Amino acid sequence: MSNIRNRSAYYEYHIEDKYVAGLVLTGTEVKSLREGRASFNDSYCYFHKGELWIKSLHIAEYSHGTYHNHEPLRERKLLLNKKELKKLESKLKEKGFTIVPLSIFFNDKGLAKIEVGLGKGKKLHDKRETIKARDSEREIKRKYGI
Repeated sequence: MSNIRNRSAYYEYHIEDKYVAGLVLTGTEVKSLREGRASFNDSYCYFHKGELWIKSLHIAEYSHGTYHNHEPLRERKLLLNKKELKKLESKLKEKGFTIVPLSIFFNDKGLAKIEVGLGKGKKLHDKRETIKARDSEREIKRKYGI
């Protein structure tokens, strides 16, 4: 089973909280996700009428799909508890917070889930700090063979 990660999210944002949400998908979208064919480029989450939606999540068309194939960039609904939705919505009203998709995976029951994070945008110096930490960690691993 594939686990699709949004590597740029940790580089662009300080992740405060993480939530696991269900995804409302069609059949060909699930098959395409199982092949690992999704891209997080510029995707983000937003609230509309009290529901959480994800925009610009690109799930490639299924290769063996017919005319029933899905639209790759359609908006998809995310499923969370009411309590979690209220908590996220109140945090989103604070300055600088955004909801970022972190990864898509399949749980034990075979259902597609998405991990979203409540993030605050990093400044340029924070990004440089992230690069320095990653490089030093890589150097230590190389030196000690971990």
